[in-house]
Amino acid sequence: MASNTRLLAFCCLFLAFLLSSSAQAQDCNSETFSSNKLYSTCTSLSDLASTIHWAYHSTNGTVDVAYRITQSSSNWVSWAINPTSTGMVGADAFLAYHDSAGTVQIITCQLTSYGITITNESLAFTVYEMSTDYSSGAYTIYATLQLPNNSTTQNTVWQAGSEFSNGIPSGHPNTGTGAQNINLNFLSGQSASTGSGSSRLHRLNTHGVLCAISWGVLLPLGVIIARYMKVFKSMDPAWFYLHIICQCSGYILGVAGWGLGLKLGSESKGITYHSHRNIGITLFSFATLQVFALLLRPHKTNKYRFYWNIYHYAVGYSVILLSIINIFKGFDILEPEKKWKHAYIGIIATLGGLAVLLEAATWAIVLRRRSEEKSHHGANGTNGYGERPQQFA
Repeated sequence: MASNTRLLAFCCLFLAFLLSSSAQAQDCNSETFSSNKLYSTCTSLSDLASTIHWAYHSTNGTVDVAYRITQSSSNWVSWAINPTSTGMVGADAFLAYHDSAGTVQIITCQLTSYGITITNESLAFTVYEMSTDYSSGAYTIYATLQLPNNSTTQNTVWQAGSEFSNGIPSGHPNTGTGAQNINLNFLSGQSASTGSGSSRLHRLNTHGVLCAISWGVLLPLGVIIARYMKVFKSMDPAWFYLHIICQCSGYILGVAGWGLGLKLGSESKGITYHSHRNIGITLFSFATLQVFALLLRPHKTNKYRFYWNIYHYAVGYSVILLSIINIFKGFDILEPEKKWKHAYIGIIATLGGLAVLLEAATWAIVLRRRSEEKSHHGANGTNGYGERPQQFA
């Protein structure tokens, strides 16, 4: 059993490392810009091979934006903010393109309706700076602007095309695709698709689901199995393997969620949820110690087993407590629909109630078993589980 336990622990660590590395894979955060421009937050847009980077300045309500899109130099590209709707109509747009001399140009235009003639005009909000460049097959639009209505949440729109009229962009591409758009919060970094836009909100939700299932459900379930099923002789050694399966599965999924959380944090350098981050790092460290504890688990007859048990219990219960606390902090940050928080509360309450019932039932079994053994074997008899009937694996 000892060799199998060490093999399982090694597999847990190896798989967790792979998932964590995958979750932290770089995308928009690896991009660089001319003149060493820096931005605190970015998100990869799922359409038209584009990304958006920004730095929000809360002191004056302005934002520095860099929108990058891979396109042929013969095409035009556009990025816009629409203060009133979700599409191109009503949007205040920046358009970048190459003129007949091959020089990259940038203009602004208010898109008041479909089919309008594009002209270079002022936008409805203040633009302090704007520029563009074309490099390595991609346009980048740079702008510093005042957010409309002093609101950090804006409908952002982007598009590309190949049609021109008198050297000025005109119309959409001949692919049947319309403008792509997301609702973007320039303060928190969260975005929600209003068509088929960013995946950031999806990744935030994935992070939350992975962490809630792993740290918040599988690990407590594994503890319940270890504490109570072992009392039933018919469950030995099945309880041990069920315990290991729950804990290793929870650890692997939890590290994947933790790695994704680090990735999301690296994309939002100006926004840090300190307590959520610090608890998450502590939680990962304690959980990793628990996995390593399997590799160092002494035999039941070893004189150090008592101290190993104390370490195992203390770290294990700390992980459960920190997990639940951090999951609720995550709910406060992500602010999903209340039904999800209520569902998790229901799950935790169910597991807690089950633990209370099993605690009473198993102690009744243990006390009855002790009484029977004393009557048959005397006060020094044992019950097959040692004098500490609730000892964990």
